[in-house]
Amino acid sequence: MMRRRTTLLTGCTALVLALGATACGSGDPVTAGGGDKSLGGQKVTVAGVWSGSEQKNFQKVLDAFTEKTGAETAFVSTGDNVSTVVGSKIEGGNAPDVVMVPQVGVLKQFAEQGWLKPLDEKVRSTVDGNFAEVWRNYGSVDGTLYGLYFKAAHKSTVWYSPEALEQAGVTPPKTYDEMLKNGRTVSDSGLAAFSVAGQDGWTLTDWFENVYLSQAGPEKYDALAAHEIKWTDPTVVEALTTLGELFKDEQLVAGGRKQALNTDFPGSVEKVFGPKAEAAMVYEGDFVAGVAKDQFGRSIGTDADFFPFPPVGDGKAPVVSGGDAAVVLEDGKNSEAGMALVEYLATPEAAAVWAEAGGFLSPNKKLDLSSYGDDVTRATAESLVEAGDSVRFDMSDQAPAAFGGTKGTGEWKILQDFLRDPADPAKTAAELEKAAAKAYGN
Repeated sequence: MMRRRTTLLTGCTALVLALGATACGSGDPVTAGGGDKSLGGQKVTVAGVWSGSEQKNFQKVLDAFTEKTGAETAFVSTGDNVSTVVGSKIEGGNAPDVVMVPQVGVLKQFAEQGWLKPLDEKVRSTVDGNFAEVWRNYGSVDGTLYGLYFKAAHKSTVWYSPEALEQAGVTPPKTYDEMLKNGRTVSDSGLAAFSVAGQDGWTLTDWFENVYLSQAGPEKYDALAAHEIKWTDPTVVEALTTLGELFKDEQLVAGGRKQALNTDFPGSVEKVFGPKAEAAMVYEGDFVAGVAKDQFGRSIGTDADFFPFPPVGDGKAPVVSGGDAAVVLEDGKNSEAGMALVEYLATPEAAAVWAEAGGFLSPNKKLDLSSYGDDVTRATAESLVEAGDSVRFDMSDQAPAAFGGTKGTGEWKILQDFLRDPADPAKTAAELEKAAAKAYGN
């Protein structure tokens, strides 16, 4: 959940009708099993970060694969540190067949270490037909496709209490400036505007990435993600300045910056949707809905809803995503059946299993949107698919872990320091560049 966004339903019905004919039926490319149980007696071991309800729902997908092919499956939860766990299993001669990799940087690391099998021609063909090019690019290293993005996150959603906005007399904003203006109106009505999860540095990277993508544009975003431009670039300073306007306004942040730094992600959702509301809005990905629903009993679409992260200045509304990619390990004991599983995961049939269970978004454009169980999830998924190649993967997830994915250091810590004192964006940019140069080695 931790490292894991939207026009509402205008045009949704038309899109469902357009996709419905190809969604789950004819021409299923999983020929290895094809329903004839030709993989009977084989076993596929799958490793991934998921636990709890996510693991339970993924198991339903694995069970559907077993039903289709006869191959047995076993899932191993790695916890957050996938690379360490998988590396130790490879060294111990006990490598899983398939790994669900949660970060582009980790996928690249695995490929460069020679751990991955390129996805075969049947999988590539299925991916070409079912996914936007951007997802194929994020699954590739040096032009070779290694990863199939099965599960996605939409990280450009701002979640809110409809009751709180209604009481303040404001509506979901269309621009970033309007979002701050509405937030101050909410605050004047007696409830803080935003709950900010500053204790978790990754949430602050997501704030930055949405502002930066909208303000600086996708080309600059790509260049910064690859460290082809420095973090001292004027566009970075400008984005930090924009973000700092929100952070330094005590009227906008629930409990002020000090309390924000002591609020983790689940706590930030609780401040909006828990029994004692302290704020009207919380920014994070589509997975906010799961916490609001499962932990606080909120009805999604009724007393918990979202609006798309609004465009900044003259920019376009951002669509930042994350996701989990299925890869096949060279050292797996049953890579043939593993490849067949990845081929199955590339189909709308597999995505529909988890979509119906809930807590899931698929970047598969052939998935019938009616597979999702509620209108809000359906709208979020529609936004993700319609964004096509304008989607940009979470920037910190593309970075070396030392810079973009480690608690207490790198980007996470520096942005926490910026939340603590947002007075000098240029100084923060310089600190980010120093840490990035060390991690990227350039």
